[in-house]
Amino acid sequence: MQARELKISGAFEFTPSVFPDDRGFFVAPFQESAFLKAVGHPLRVAQTNHSQSRRGVIRGVHYADTPPGQSKYVHCPRGRLLDVVVDIRVGSPTFGEWDAVVLEASRFNAVYVPEGLGHALMALEDDTVTSYLCSEGFNPVAERGLDPLSLGLPWPADVEPVLSGKDASAPTLADALAQGLLPTYEACTDWYASLRARG
Repeated sequence: MQARELKISGAFEFTPSVFPDDRGFFVAPFQESAFLKAVGHPLRVAQTNHSQSRRGVIRGVHYADTPPGQSKYVHCPRGRLLDVVVDIRVGSPTFGEWDAVVLEASRFNAVYVPEGLGHALMALEDDTVTSYLCSEGFNPVAERGLDPLSLGLPWPADVEPVLSGKDASAPTLADALAQGLLPTYEACTDWYASLRARG
């Protein structure tokens, strides 16, 4: 398993080895030892999510109030998707910046999104499936979102975006900042430190 930190601190891409034979193949898309070595603490799994999307569907930009927030380990068991991580932590050196990774079933790579970061994805093919390991269960009171078309994210120009009504009406980053809806970098880094201390 290879791990690569994205340009947004705390976010990682993980790429496992695939073992083919005459029966098919075997792969372990999540491996705790590699995760622990890269991130510095175990991944608590409170909920797993599974979504299927047609080409062009954008889900996000989503985040949750931190602490505790909700971290996600995201991979694509079918199809291809563009996974985007946005730094929305007020006071972060990379506030407002993003990084993106193409996740595809042929590679079984995954992205880890720590608490306090914004997360969005776009399906690049019909019948794309996304699997998420989540550190916290769904909490509608703490769930938040940003307009995914207002952040200059690298959505392909040749793919027509398809948004839910909720995502289409979400505030911009500037509006969310003005309304005090964004997590702070200090609160997030304190939370990460507490996770590492728990081991």
